[in-house]
Amino acid sequence: MEGMPTTPGAVARADFPYFAAHPRSVYLDTGATAQRPSAVIDAEAAFVRSDYAAVHRGSSMATGEATGAYEAARERIAGFVGAGEREIAFSENATDALNMIALGMADASAGLGGERFALAPGDEIVVTGAEHHANLIPWQRLAAKTGAALRWAPVDERGLWTIDGLRAATSPRTRVIAVAHVSNVTGQIAPVEDVVQLSREVGALTVLDACQSAPHMPLDLGTLGVDFAAFSAHKMTGPTGIGALYGRAELLDELPPARTGGSMITVVTMEEAEFLPAPQRFEAGTQPVSQAVGFGAAVDYLSAIGMDAIARHEAEIAQSLLAAVERVPGVRAVGPQAGEERGSLVSFIVDGVHAHDVGQFLDDRGITVRTGHHCAQPLHRALGTPSTTRASAGVYSTEDDVDALESALREVRPFFGADR
Repeated sequence: MEGMPTTPGAVARADFPYFAAHPRSVYLDTGATAQRPSAVIDAEAAFVRSDYAAVHRGSSMATGEATGAYEAARERIAGFVGAGEREIAFSENATDALNMIALGMADASAGLGGERFALAPGDEIVVTGAEHHANLIPWQRLAAKTGAALRWAPVDERGLWTIDGLRAATSPRTRVIAVAHVSNVTGQIAPVEDVVQLSREVGALTVLDACQSAPHMPLDLGTLGVDFAAFSAHKMTGPTGIGALYGRAELLDELPPARTGGSMITVVTMEEAEFLPAPQRFEAGTQPVSQAVGFGAAVDYLSAIGMDAIARHEAEIAQSLLAAVERVPGVRAVGPQAGEERGSLVSFIVDGVHAHDVGQFLDDRGITVRTGHHCAQPLHRALGTPSTTRASAGVYSTEDDVDALESALREVRPFFGADR
């Protein structure tokens, strides 16, 4: 694509207005929200200026043009993750998408269609002890509504789970296995192929939280063989307020929609309603049209650089971050060790200093990180700490960012008197 960078790192950094506005900023919070390149901002703004209208409603030229842009974005996003066009439904974010699956299964369990998704007492839902709350609480609620049991694979002292632990948590009554592709705390990369095989052995559905993988590595959901997946635009250099639910087409056509209303129906009487096929059956109400256009531009931007190149670059940055953290006395990382595969983030503990104080100290020096439990309280409880500090890289991250973090980290414990 014309005007797009060919390499990640400092070259890509020039595409992001944020860094022009904050030239000395060290932004290591991409795991929470990625910055947006001009190409994405301009694409969304251009649509709003010249093509903005409701979609799938009416027969006007304006509606037709807006609908074309909306559906073209869906097609490109689907291609980006190895999905068919009918296998991507827009959601508010990945959290919303995961809730759509769980709520649809709850409706199926209440007899509202989609019998294959119905759960009953004695059935099981299996997760890991490392899940983001978005891939835990919806399943807790589904278990409570249906009488199913929630089980999980435990994590060790580094916050890591194993496929053997996941297998031990499953049984012939397991109906759902839901895991994060990449942990947002430890950076552990799940053995998805093994998870899918395990799910098939027991006849369960595989649900993949792809929030921390879709922006950072090549992702082919069709080849992976998962049944459902969720990811968010704002972690992929795109807008907030929109995400995607992936589901195999035959499953989406049967899953009861979590939200109902206009735009997703065929026939409505005063007694009942019939729903459109996927993906429209999951897109009730007024759609996030400009956000979808921005989402499409974001995957275009990432694709132009190349996900293989992005993955290589971010893997190098992640190993550099890990090495930098562990060179600082009194600082220890959680998750995979040096040389082991990990996602593009490193969470760490500074002995004697609360993570929030670490984050404030770094922020005062122009370094943006994330602090807290990262929406993963059970995992932090297993780690024996209420919170960690997380440095997460993106396509624009550089070795200079790593050096700046290490230099500032060396000052933290002396500043707070924790080195005495």
